[in-house]
This record gives sequence, C-alpha cells and structure tokens, in this order.
Amino acid sequence: MGAVLNAILSVALKQILKQERPFSTLRSDPGMPSSHAQSIFYTITFLNLSMIEWFGLNALTSTLSGFFFILGSYFSWLRVSQQLHTVIQVFVGAAIGLIFSIFWFWSWKMFVLNFFVSSLWVRTVVILGAVALSVGFILHVIRTWIVDER
Repeated sequence: MGAVLNAILSVALKQILKQERPFSTLRSDPGMPSSHAQSIFYTITFLNLSMIEWFGLNALTSTLSGFFFILGSYFSWLRVSQQLHTVIQVFVGAAIGLIFSIFWFWSWKMFVLNFFVSSLWVRTVVILGAVALSVGFILHVIRTWIVDER
C-alpha cells in the first residue's frame, strides 16, 4: 500500500512540477522527480528498515543495507546515463522515496498496525483500500502505455 501511495505521489509531483527531461525527444512526460529513483529508494529503504527491525542492527544487516543502497544508487544513476533524467531529478526522486518510506514505515508501525491487528473492520478497510489503490495504479499504467503507443 505504501509503495502504491509513493507511486501516486511521484505522478502527482510530476504533474505539479512539470520539469522537462534532459532530452524531451526520448520521453514526453515530465522528468521531475525520477519515479524510478523514487520507487527504488522507497523499496530499499523499506527493506533495510524491515531487516533491521526483524534481525537487529548487526554486521550482516549493515552490510546488506549498504549493498542495497549501492545497488539502488547504481540503478538510479542508469536513468542519468541513459539521458532520461538529470542528476537533480534522480537525486530528488531518491530523496522523496527515502523520506516517504521512513514516514510510511513509522506511521504503519505507530498507528495502522495496532488498529489493523485489533479490528476486523480496519483490516477490511486497509486491504480493500490497498486493492483499490493497486488496481487504480495498474489501470493508470495500462492507460499510459496505450496513450504512449499512439
């Protein structure tokens, strides 16, 4: 659910900021922030936080967290090397993904999880909300692909 909200945030920010890509002939949609970098850093931050919560902060989790961070940085940098984004677009996307992941991880743990575990109604609302957001996002992606093919 957090990943879908992160993706929706990325799409909304692109429409608000409307900053062009370095070479608009490659892609016509706005480039700020890089949604790939935002999604990558959301995912690796959430993974790293979860690993540390489950297994504690030790040599293994520190090493894996560093490795995932380097891997995420590399995949994000590929967007610059392919001239699909500027460095600042990738940096902003990565920062937003990292910050939103920490916010989502914390808010889920502090607020939603207690209600989720204790109430069938809350579980139902959260699960249906996650399904609705996911289906809506998938439909948006499909619609975007169809429009881009034309």
